[in-house]
Amino acid sequence: MLYKDVSFTNSTELSLMETLLADYFPILVFMAIAVVLSSVMVILPLVVAPSKPDSEKLSQYECGFNTFGDARSKFDIRFYLVSILFIIFDLEVAFLFPWAVSLKKIGLFGFWSMMAFLFILTIGFVYEWKKGALEWE
Repeated sequence: MLYKDVSFTNSTELSLMETLLADYFPILVFMAIAVVLSSVMVILPLVVAPSKPDSEKLSQYECGFNTFGDARSKFDIRFYLVSILFIIFDLEVAFLFPWAVSLKKIGLFGFWSMMAFLFILTIGFVYEWKKGALEWE
């Protein structure tokens, strides 16, 4: 029973249970439809689509040329430094546009907060520069 203090008759308990089941029935229907639809979407392409792979279709490719070397080979550190550089400038642009639009509303505190943010990004840029990420031989 849901309430121990109040004693319900069988008909009251039954109507309470029916009410709870009626409340959860749409969720049950939604979950059933989701299971059926997802199963159909997985199985239907296996049944309908033609499966005639040729050697060209099964070959590995990346960037238009054949693979070479081991996939677990070490990358040059400059690739990681360039990715950090991309993140620095991507974050800067993503935060500068909304900041510039709302500069009048956020006031002096918002201005100095963005200056601190830009200072941190500048430190990251100087680090990249010193590590040689911008120099490609």
